[in-house]
Amino acid sequence: MQFIIFHLDLQRYFKDLKMSTKPKIYKHAVLQTLFFIATAVALPAFAQQKTEDPLLKIYRGSAEKINDLIHTKLDVKFDYKKRYLYGKEWVTIKPHIYATDSLRLDAKGMDIKTVAIVRNGKNIPLKYTYDNLSLAIKLDKVYQNTENYTIYIDYTAKPDELKIAAGEAITDAKGLYFINPDSTEKGKPVQIWTQGELESSSAWFPTIDRTNQKTTDEISMTVPGKYVTLSNGRLAAQKKNADGTRTDTWKMELPHSPYLFMMAVGDFKIYKDKWRDKEVSYYLEPAYAPYAKDIFSFTPEAIEFYSKTLGVDYPWNKYSQIVVRDYVSGAMENTTATLHGAYVQGTTRELADRYYDKGRATIVHELFHQWFGDYVTAESWSNLTVNESFADFSETLWAEHKYGQDTGDDHNHDAMETYLENPADATKHLVRFHYHDAQDMFDAVSYKKGGRILNMMRNYLTPEVFFKGLNIYLKTNAFKNGEAQQLRLAMEEASGKDLNWFFNQWYFGAGHPLLDIKYKWDEATKTQTVYLNQTQEGKAFQLPMAVDIYNGTQKQRHQIWMRSKSDTLTFKVSAQPQLVNVDADKIMLTKKTDHKNLTELLFQYQHAPLYLDRLEAIEAAAAQQKDPVAQQILLAALQDKYYGLRIKTMNSIDPNNLALTTPSIPLILKIAKTDDNNLAKAEALKIISVTHDAAQQLSLFKEGLKSSSYAVQGASLFAMMNLQPAEALNMAKSFEKDSKGELTKAILAVYAKNGGDAEWPFVYKNYQESDTQAQIDMLKDFMFMTAHVKNPEYAQQGINHLKEIGIKYKSQGAAPMIIGILDQIKKVRQEQNDSSSVKLIGEAQQQINDKK
Repeated sequence: MQFIIFHLDLQRYFKDLKMSTKPKIYKHAVLQTLFFIATAVALPAFAQQKTEDPLLKIYRGSAEKINDLIHTKLDVKFDYKKRYLYGKEWVTIKPHIYATDSLRLDAKGMDIKTVAIVRNGKNIPLKYTYDNLSLAIKLDKVYQNTENYTIYIDYTAKPDELKIAAGEAITDAKGLYFINPDSTEKGKPVQIWTQGELESSSAWFPTIDRTNQKTTDEISMTVPGKYVTLSNGRLAAQKKNADGTRTDTWKMELPHSPYLFMMAVGDFKIYKDKWRDKEVSYYLEPAYAPYAKDIFSFTPEAIEFYSKTLGVDYPWNKYSQIVVRDYVSGAMENTTATLHGAYVQGTTRELADRYYDKGRATIVHELFHQWFGDYVTAESWSNLTVNESFADFSETLWAEHKYGQDTGDDHNHDAMETYLENPADATKHLVRFHYHDAQDMFDAVSYKKGGRILNMMRNYLTPEVFFKGLNIYLKTNAFKNGEAQQLRLAMEEASGKDLNWFFNQWYFGAGHPLLDIKYKWDEATKTQTVYLNQTQEGKAFQLPMAVDIYNGTQKQRHQIWMRSKSDTLTFKVSAQPQLVNVDADKIMLTKKTDHKNLTELLFQYQHAPLYLDRLEAIEAAAAQQKDPVAQQILLAALQDKYYGLRIKTMNSIDPNNLALTTPSIPLILKIAKTDDNNLAKAEALKIISVTHDAAQQLSLFKEGLKSSSYAVQGASLFAMMNLQPAEALNMAKSFEKDSKGELTKAILAVYAKNGGDAEWPFVYKNYQESDTQAQIDMLKDFMFMTAHVKNPEYAQQGINHLKEIGIKYKSQGAAPMIIGILDQIKKVRQEQNDSSSVKLIGEAQQQINDKK
């Protein structure tokens, strides 16, 4: 399951709106003129009294196994008008160990028509009780654990009538989704799809909806003949029916957990690929079908890479990926059939700007789940780490393999920062047996922190031993369940080391070290001293690490352990080192304060090899930009080999520092003209567009408008907006028919600054159709236009959408900000005597406040 991408970006976004930030050289004029967004919104301060949550006292262990699922057979039909599923189920079960005469199945919000035992081909009715959440069945006799029995159930699932709380990770929990079933939303396809995690499969078929259950399955779907279907396993049969429908039967012949069951129905085009002798396929709606290879073509390569790395070949008979509309999370690793939200897809032009973006990371994240999550499944949500930490870690593995070490390190560091930015996460164990709700486990601890812990383990054990341990873990627990202790045992078997200290510290403990590093050189004794202090409250972390000492171009490595909260390292060397590089592999999960001076950091930038070595130097230099040595670092970093650091450096330069901007502008201009990375080139164009000599580069911006890159076009349009506003408005209109990504954002910025009611339909349509992250990026311009359009109907469209943001992301801090924004819009609408919009704003604010 991939979800946290948008979740954490939203937290950063709303935090940034509340805080004043240092001006950046690239800041374009439209952001400087936004009427109220950049001002601080006064937020009420509430004295919060902590109350103890009784749910946190509950021990969340593995679900008790009374009965075991063996095989699940489903025959389903869909009522598009009512949004119902009519199902018949034959579920084969056996007692786990103790004899039993009863069975309890999860079945949420259903009409149960028949419950029977199948005996000699006949259905013999059974007594049962049903409370709208679970089905308690009295069996016809006492069954031993050597006996299988098959239950037949005739039922109707009514997902849209089901009221079950969801969470931040998965924003809805009704299991079965009808998308535009009555075709009333123009331009939106008719689709059906399912979402099983956490325990929502039982909203569309009765089952024991627990992670520690595994079953084979057969699903027959009767659908309109014009649609295609997808489910787990292989398509075993297709039968055309006299009424124009078709029945497709999918068979999954290896066991997997109920939450990994899936169905999808709709007008999808199928692109068939191959890995070795196994089918790999991509299901896309027709508009994106021509780009299937562009979107997913690396999938077979990734399957091969992970298979070889793990020493366990991809274990299933096929691998399909499908992209659907209105998905309730990021993506889902259904066994053999991953379901993606729309953000992974794109045209060839869009994808050319993405490099290793959230879409590509999601694709490999879900693929890795086919081993960690599907092949071996977390035995309970408390041990979610053995699913999600591995999938998160796999993103870094693929980045290193496909794009190089810098990209992998960048991705790894960004994930660590995502975890570190929320202090509340430092109070949570990675394996948690106490939580309010299982949804709470889907957080930055299970994903980002867990992935970084695995990366540390790989470094500590060495990659060869680490992957040998993963191989043991997978083979030992194949088609079964796993937990952190089993992972520990596998790693100990592979390494011969006792790893209780590591797992107790990182898996069964909370927090991370706050590491302070100071240095002292004694010329008389030729002794280099390093003082290490862990400043966090509570326990000391045991930290094995590498320390590199540089004398000239010579580097000497020392492997050391920090076992207490304070430690002093001494090294006898012939001359004062140019650099002492603590945590030289840049692998530790820590918040670090390193007291190097700028001269040492310049040497580090020039000679230490890793992404983080250079980033540390850049960040320190950016904080001291008036220092000549800092300027030397930043000027060198504008020519860094990695585009991400070139962009970070451009964004860090203070435009008011003439001593730095004067020599940096020619370098940035070179990036704008010749860089081979679209994103770096686009950022450089934005910066050049707000310099005093921007008008002299008019030809450069006009050339950028012809680029095949949406990012470069968008940056060039931003520049034209500042230099030639009227022409930019005309250009924006000419780009409307083919605008995606950064170009769409630029068009909205142009319209927010110079447009009016005539441009609103484009603004509203494209804002509505954009993915979550793009909506976040365009929010300021959208709010500005909402306030200033003349037509009250248009203003009210914008107000309603802002209300939806405030409600949807209330738990992530959006509500106070959106309420404040609506207050500012209200003032503008009052000046326009728009009483209907003013009234709607009051109602919207009340609805945001009332939302639980």
